[in-house]
Amino acid sequence: MKSDPQPTNTPLKLLAVCVGPPREVIIGGKPVMTGIYKKPAEGRVMLRRLNLDGDGQADPANHGGELKAVYAYPWENYAFWAEKLGRDDLEPGSFGENFTVQGLTEQSVIIGDIYRIGRTLVQVTDPRQPCFKLGHMLGDPTFPERFRAEGRPGFYLRVEQEGEVGAGDEITLVQRGECGISIRRLWELVYSAARDPELAARAARHPLVCDSWRKKLVKSANP
Repeated sequence: MKSDPQPTNTPLKLLAVCVGPPREVIIGGKPVMTGIYKKPAEGRVMLRRLNLDGDGQADPANHGGELKAVYAYPWENYAFWAEKLGRDDLEPGSFGENFTVQGLTEQSVIIGDIYRIGRTLVQVTDPRQPCFKLGHMLGDPTFPERFRAEGRPGFYLRVEQEGEVGAGDEITLVQRGECGISIRRLWELVYSAARDPELAARAARHPLVCDSWRKKLVKSANP
């Protein structure tokens, strides 16, 4: 598994704001509600404490709430997946993200970072854990495991300050997370050979890390 080199001098920008209400789909012959289908919104969108106007989560226990109000995915990952999957139809929202971002990658973003986007302030929390619904949307039931294994999970944001956002907004780092643990490093602490029990234990105590990641980190800290 290979990490891409960190982009240099890449402008930090919000390329798309993607929203979509929950809908019912048939998976394995059974009806399932999902909010994973997102499309780029036109104009500016109000970001509130728990979600964007026009958006919704069908499973707020795993994909919503204060610590997961917004899901951001790096545009830099799109070329990787297009090549891996042999597809040329991937566009913003294809991975169920709300924000398609340029210049913010799993390697560069630190847990606790605060960014200004449009009129909002958002704070990085933790990586995404893909579920079977992502595989359904992309037409490949095996994709969630491939997504997890590549260490390109994107990241969740909590809303520090509500406001409007729109495609083309600049992204500005306001405050660096004190823990020094990137989204990629947190993923490595759980899924790669580059584990570090002491660091995993410290990451598990971070107040912005959700319960599902905390449990995995505790397990890595106590193999």
